[in-house]
Amino acid sequence: MNALRLTVVVGEDDRVAHRPLYTEIVHRAHRAGLAGATVLRGVEGYGRSARIHTDRLLSLSAELPMFVVIVDAAEKVRAFLPELAVLGVAGLVTLEPVELVDLGGVP
Repeated sequence: MNALRLTVVVGEDDRVAHRPLYTEIVHRAHRAGLAGATVLRGVEGYGRSARIHTDRLLSLSAELPMFVVIVDAAEKVRAFLPELAVLGVAGLVTLEPVELVDLGGVP
């Protein structure tokens, strides 16, 4: 199967109508019938601002990165991209080809 992994990186404080942006992306992916979506929280990193964000105690920085990862057929993932534009996603968006493995027959 020709599949793609879509990764969308947004800030944990990014909002759409008082709802976390990552939550809105997941719900829209669900409504679009995509196979699944997972949100992962980054514990430390930096981006365009070059400011380090961390979850370590005593850190003054919040706004950790949230990664929304979606894997499905390439055409379904590409059809979902306009939803990200509608939401005004300004974070990093990547597409990578992936190989889906069925382990059902592996002992």
